[in-house]
Amino acid sequence: MLSKEAIQKIEYELTKYPADQRRAAVMSALRIVQTERGWLSKESITEVATYLRIPEIAAMEVATFYNMYELSPVGKYKITVCTNISCMLREADVIVDHLQEKLGIGFNEVTADGKFCLKEGECMGCCGGAPLLHVNNTQMHEFLTPEKVDEILKELP
Repeated sequence: MLSKEAIQKIEYELTKYPADQRRAAVMSALRIVQTERGWLSKESITEVATYLRIPEIAAMEVATFYNMYELSPVGKYKITVCTNISCMLREADVIVDHLQEKLGIGFNEVTADGKFCLKEGECMGCCGGAPLLHVNNTQMHEFLTPEKVDEILKELP
């Protein structure tokens, strides 16, 4: 069941569209629920579709098409490393290798304690700060070195 807070946020998003176009808010509604729950289960997607009064398959199509939606648990901290061309040219592979060794996981895996998940990301639009990573899609860290990565990890409780 959607929380009161999620419903309030979805209702705000719905004000941005004509009343007969509730489907237009599906991306925002999925993001709101994912932020609250950490990921989108099939049940969560169904709840969003029901609330928006759209076919379940319409919400599922959006959730499975875009890589910003997580369809399985991702751990407390989702670390997404850009491996696109600018970051690759500035040794993103060194950062990836360091993270994989330090965390003991590969891409799309979660540490045994559920604390970290490692994801490979496409261009994050900050090529001048390459290599870079995001933590939970909210914190961006640029000009990475293995030492800077260690500092970032230490700061995550």
